[in-house]
This record gives sequence, structure tokens and C-alpha cells, in this order.
Amino acid sequence: MTTRQEIYDRIRATSKDEVILEEMIRLGFWPPAGETPHDPADEVRRRAELEKQMRSLLTECNRLADADALKRRLRQERMEESRRKRQQRKEQKVADQQRRVEQHRERKRRELTYLGAGVSGGLQEDDPDESRLDGQRLPVLRTPVEVADAMGVPIGELRFLAFHRKTSRISHYRQFTVAKKTGGVRTISAPMPRLKRVQEWILHSLLENVELHEAVHGFRKGRSIVTNAEPHVGAAVVVNLDLENFFPTVTYPRVKGLFRSLGFSESVATLFALVCTEPDRKEVTVDGDTYHVATSERRLPQGAPTSPAITNILCRGMDARLQSLAVKLGFRYSRYADDLTFSGDAAANERVGQLLRRARFVVGEEGFTIHPRKTRILRPGRRQEVTGLTVNERVAVSRKDLRRFRAVLHQVEREGPAGKHWGGGDDVIASIEGYANFVAMVDPEKGRRFQARVAAIIEKHGRRQAEHQPRPRWQPRPLASETPPIVAAEQGADAPAAKPAQGGSQHTVGPDPVRRDPPPDKKPWWKFW
Repeated sequence: MTTRQEIYDRIRATSKDEVILEEMIRLGFWPPAGETPHDPADEVRRRAELEKQMRSLLTECNRLADADALKRRLRQERMEESRRKRQQRKEQKVADQQRRVEQHRERKRRELTYLGAGVSGGLQEDDPDESRLDGQRLPVLRTPVEVADAMGVPIGELRFLAFHRKTSRISHYRQFTVAKKTGGVRTISAPMPRLKRVQEWILHSLLENVELHEAVHGFRKGRSIVTNAEPHVGAAVVVNLDLENFFPTVTYPRVKGLFRSLGFSESVATLFALVCTEPDRKEVTVDGDTYHVATSERRLPQGAPTSPAITNILCRGMDARLQSLAVKLGFRYSRYADDLTFSGDAAANERVGQLLRRARFVVGEEGFTIHPRKTRILRPGRRQEVTGLTVNERVAVSRKDLRRFRAVLHQVEREGPAGKHWGGGDDVIASIEGYANFVAMVDPEKGRRFQARVAAIIEKHGRRQAEHQPRPRWQPRPLASETPPIVAAEQGADAPAAKPAQGGSQHTVGPDPVRRDPPPDKKPWWKFW
């Protein structure tokens, strides 16, 4: 049975007349729709629909009549839509960023994409010249990833070692200074173990396979200062030249160009050049933090195992030109690192000036400079030296140095190592042992006798380091003449006195050393690299 509330709900939903009509049809008091010609029920229904539409329009009209409320509602709807879209964009951006991060991480695991500002332009180029590499017995390495695999190191470690920064919190080199025999100090940049292992791989797997000019004797298997001196024995004139700032002159672009010329791709050549070069750096402390700030462009460090081999390869063109010049003028030519030596007979002695002018021109065209104060012209009337060895009649150690060395051995044997010095080191035992081995390399018979005496000293006193005692510093005296050595030589004057060889004037004997005149400004053969 229909309740009164249900009837009220039906009336509100339609109209009173339509409810009455429906009830009359249900109770049988009115026929169903369509059974009478003029059915008033249709009119009632139509009127109910129109009234419903009118009420809806009236409600909408009332709603639209409040413009401020409408604006607030529309603004709220727009803000909600904006927040929704912003949230969607944010979520999409985070997802895209995360995807890019993952892609970058994956790419970093597979390749080198960036190694610093100004040096990363060619890292995507992997176009080696395979025929040139094969011709020089060099491995075909197309990408830095292949290099890392060949070295057996992770690509991340290779990136860490090669990355170029002008300011860094770390340094891959340990820098220290050593005193020069001629005065002043020399800065040595010793690579840290991880970098040194990579550089040694480059040296042994790549650089040592490259063919060098026959005149080269420095840092080459089967060659030494002895083989460098042998071609100049008994010459009528010996000319010694020295290249100024040899390693610092070779900068990053030249090293990269060298590896490109060997046939390596742009990316691999960039990597090798970065590993083998380093700028001069200065330590700066800011707020308690230490930074290593570059003070020069990248260049060959003096102390890296790859530096001598790179310069030997770079100087192939210079060596060929100087060899051709020497043959043309009647001289013999050899080079040990930055020491250039020419020698000739009496006829060649007349062409020394011409040789020097042309050699200076060739060296300058090859990107190097001859040291103006380290040019020596040695004739038979004085001791002729090549890389610290006497070559007047045969390759030998200076007799003056040998006498001093015997005196040191005698005093150490008699009094012990305390207070004794030899060479530049404070450990006299290690110094005399090294010098005895050096003599044995030049003169095996004489060297064996020295080695036996040193062995007896070590057996008696052990290898402990002798007590350090400060050594006197040199006090340079004013030069008697300002005429450069090379000018004096060309004028027929005797060249300045030759520098003492190892164990020369800086060596002291006994606890009270005697101060002597400083040697001429010429690098010794045992220079640190």
C-alpha cells in the first residue's frame, strides 16, 4: 500500500495532476493512454514536463543571478584543474628526470662522455687509422671503453684519472723539489700509484713499440749514456747543446696530436693525452680546505714514466733533420733526452759556427729552444765530455772524480760512514753503492773492484743511513768575463772548464768538507725526469 510520503515524493517529482491521473488509470476510473480520441492525460503529462523544465530553469536562473558566487566557483574550478595539471606535469618531470639519470648512469658505465671543459669535444669520435696502427704494432683501440678493458681498469677509474679541472681538491701527483748540481731546484711531479700504473701500461704497451731515430740513446732499451758517448770518442771537436725547459715545452695539444699521428681515434688520443699531461698546480687553502689550482696549461710532467718516451717520439723529425745537418757538415750526432751532442774531425772544426746557427734554427722550428748558457765546444786540449763521461780517448769516468771517490771509500772504510757525504744524498752508503754500480757500467773491471769495497763496507756497517749533517751551500763568485761561452769558442778562445762528472766538485770528503768553486751551469746526466 502506498504511503502518504511516497505520494508527496511523486507529486514533487512530477505534478499533482499527473499523480491523480496515474492513480485514476491504476484504479480503473480512466482509460489508458491512447484509448480515447482526445486523451487529457497527454496534456497533463506535457504540462508536468514543462513545469519540471521551468523549475530547472528557475533554479539555474537563481544560481546565475549571484555573479560573485559564480566567479568564485569558476575560479575554484580553474584552480583545481590547474593544480591537477601541475601535479601531472611534476610527476612526469620527475619520471623523465629519473629516466635521464638512469640513462646517464648507464652511459657512464659504458663510455666517456665528458672529461672537462675544453677537452671533451672529440670524445664521440671513434675513427682510428687501423692500417697505421698495424704498421707500428699498436693495438686498435676505438673507444675509451676498449682502452679501459685493455688496461684492466674500470671506466670510472679511468675517468677519475683523466678528468681535467682547473681547480681540484685532489692531485694525482706528489710534487717535491731536488737541488740541482748547478744551483737552484728542480720540481719533480711523481704520479700516484693508480695513475702510474696506467702510464706504465701506455709506456710498455704503446710507446715502446714505436720506432725511434737511431741517434736517440736516452730512455731506450739497449741504450745508455755509454752508447750515447761512444760515437764521439777521439773527435777533434765535441759540441754539447741543451734544450731549455724540455718537458714543459711539450703541451697537451702536441701530445694529443702525437697519439693522433700514431693512428688512434680522436677520443682515445684525448684520453691518452689527458693521462700523460698535467698543469703546474699551486696549493691554496680556503676556509680550512685545500685546493690544487692550475697555474699553467697541461704539459708533460717531469717525473711521469711516459714523458721521456713521448718526447723521443715527438723529436723524431728533429732528430732526422739534425742528423742530416750533421752528415752534411761532417759531424756525428746523438741525443740523450735534452742533451744534443755533435762531434767531428779537424775539418769539421772549421764549421762549428755554421753548425750552431743551423741547429738553432732547426730546433726552433721543431718547437724547442737551445739553452743559451749551456752550449759547450770541447776540443782535445781539454777534457771532452758527453753526458758526464770523458770521450777524449775512450769512454771513461773522469779520473778526477775517481780519485775523489777512492778518497771517500778510504775514509768510510777507516772511520765509518758517519759525517761522510758523496753526491747529493745524505745516505753515504746508498750513494757510494750507486756510484760504484755506475762505474761498473762504464768500466766493468774497475767497477767490480769498487763494488767489492762497497760490499765490504756494507757488511761491516750495514745499510743504515748515516747521521745527517748540514752541508755547506755554494757561494757563487762573480764571473770574470761576461762573454758567453759560445762567442768565446767561435773567436778561438778556449771554452769554459767542463763540468765535473758525477762525484765532481760538490762531493766532500770527511767531516770537515772544503768549499770549492761551483761547477759550470750544465745539467748532469742523471737528471730527474
